[in-house]
Amino acid sequence: MKETIEQKCISKGVKLTDQRKIIAKVMSESNDHPDVDELYNRVSMLDSKISIATVYRTVKLFEEAGILAKHDFKGGKARYEEMSESHHDHLIDIKTGEIIEFVNDEIEMLQKKVAEKYGYELVDHKLELYGIKKKS
Repeated sequence: MKETIEQKCISKGVKLTDQRKIIAKVMSESNDHPDVDELYNRVSMLDSKISIATVYRTVKLFEEAGILAKHDFKGGKARYEEMSESHHDHLIDIKTGEIIEFVNDEIEMLQKKVAEKYGYELVDHKLELYGIKKKS
């Protein structure tokens, strides 16, 4: 079973207040890549006393602890997702903002070949594809 953000916080020694637990729970249950405003709106439904400043501070804390990954996709606002054990790339719809996570072995092999061609060993990479959905 997948480890929750709350469990990751505990294993990394991040202090969890009741408000942080709620933010962790909402992020763990997210199937998308919310920005802070979206996360705040979801958290507010569970506890109206949590301020947007608390959400910002908590997201920053979780990011610094290696629990959340921050993405600066085109469109301005930083978006967040739970740090993943497995690598994946992103396809972003520039009209709707939908974000699709994908893994493609051919792309992974090609990236390694490009690095090797130039005398490098690939140690990390980030691939973001931007598109517009074709009409069916």
